[in-house]
Amino acid sequence: MSTCKWPLGNGQQLEFTIYNSNINWRKTSGLYIFSYLSGNKWHPVYIGQTDDFSTRLPHHDRLDEAVRKGATHIHAAVVPLQSNRNSWESMLIKNLKPILNTQHVY
Repeated sequence: MSTCKWPLGNGQQLEFTIYNSNINWRKTSGLYIFSYLSGNKWHPVYIGQTDDFSTRLPHHDRLDEAVRKGATHIHAAVVPLQSNRNSWESMLIKNLKPILNTQHVY
């Protein structure tokens, strides 16, 4: 499987596994990014977190909108600790500014 490293904005990066379809997700927690590839660069459309990929991603309320905005892939990273998910999600959104994360102030 392919991977992609996304910058947190503090000099660190998080590695995500790249999926090209909404697969049978595992029951585990983590971060996800709906994204698309242009040239050789990934562009985030929406960044989120979940306690359980298997219940959150198959029927995600923002997935259709993300696809309309160009998303073709889902990047996923297992992140067990809620405190890390909160912090890293916020850092990714602030640094990458995905167009559908309008609920967060940059």
